Amino acid sequence: MIGLNRRVVITGQGSINPLGHSASATMQAMAEGRCAIGPLDIRDVDRLQIGIAGQVRGYDEAAHFGRQELVLYDRFAQFALLAGREAMAQSGLDVNAQDPTRTGVVLGTSGGGLQTQDENYRLVYEEGKNRVHPFVVPRLMNNSATSHLSMTYGAQGPSFTVATACASSNHAMGMAFNLIRAGMVDAMLTGGSESMLVFGGIKAWEGLRVMSKDACRPFSATRNGMVQGEGAAVFVFEDYEHARARGAEILAEVIGFAMTSDASDIVMPSRAGAARTISGALKDAGLNPSDVGYINAHGTGTAANDKTECGAVRDAFGAAADDLMISSTKSMHGHLIGGTGAVELLACIMALRDGIIAPTVGYEEPDPECDLDVVPNEARKAKVDVAMSNAFAFGGMNAVLALRAAP
Repeated sequence: MIGLNRRVVITGQGSINPLGHSASATMQAMAEGRCAIGPLDIRDVDRLQIGIAGQVRGYDEAAHFGRQELVLYDRFAQFALLAGREAMAQSGLDVNAQDPTRTGVVLGTSGGGLQTQDENYRLVYEEGKNRVHPFVVPRLMNNSATSHLSMTYGAQGPSFTVATACASSNHAMGMAFNLIRAGMVDAMLTGGSESMLVFGGIKAWEGLRVMSKDACRPFSATRNGMVQGEGAAVFVFEDYEHARARGAEILAEVIGFAMTSDASDIVMPSRAGAARTISGALKDAGLNPSDVGYINAHGTGTAANDKTECGAVRDAFGAAADDLMISSTKSMHGHLIGGTGAVELLACIMALRDGIIAPTVGYEEPDPECDLDVVPNEARKAKVDVAMSNAFAFGGMNAVLALRAAP
């Protein structure tokens, strides 16, 4: 624990992802065990081996942003701004009613403006154009969503973007937590956003041979790979006393965070590294393993990841692992890469607030190497006081958050 050790709470949440265009719609879909993975609808899909994804469907950008704004906003930035708009409305935080340097923004992303990049590579290399739009760079840079959120709300505090592949959102939220806890700021907009469902993006992932052609089945013996998704979730993290003073509703409390590096392999996960991170988050939060009721797993649906994560949970929790519920909502919304941890935090908040555990859908057959309670196929009612969220990324980047029910 560091600095002033202030308490940190969540006072706003927002999301747009394959399961819904709001945080509440997303939670409702999770509670229903609804799968939003379906046929991939992008240009040149017939040239791809992978034909499924978790896409944000029924989305009309012109209904949310003006023409001059859309010139500047890649799809991933649009998602972040919409999620931020919902989170700020729920929180009721007025940045300009206080010192604006005490509020900042930190988001996670991996691909950044990949839609813009893909479109303009086509123009230059396929269509032979010699000029691109002057705002291509501002659209594609990874920090564009963070910058636009800070400008929208006048947040003049620490603002930056984290890119650690699939752990980006958890790293971002962990950094926001630590900044508030240390007394550097009073509030942060934090989370992550991603929109990599373009021809170039999918083609690159195909080369890794980790993608499923039919479904995402985490922890099932029949699992055969991950499925990509897109979307964003943004939260308002706030100093507890600051939130209380203005009468804000508290959704949950963030109580611990740990991050480590495997320093071993660029793509293969490390059981020891994951276990070390989980144990670090428990220690940071002052928890015993038996205190935790639910873990939102990284749970990608690949053979290596799922058994490694289950082994790491057993190593970190010991005998208490048998009493844990652990599920992967990627089975419903797909893997949002840099944005995935943020959307998955909604499942943790739902568990703490509503006593509903999101299921792992698509589960078919038990795997002896994944012998935990994975909440198969149907949501479960259960009282949970503490939840954790795991993220383990390519490159050996690990980030785990711990949350408690609202005080």
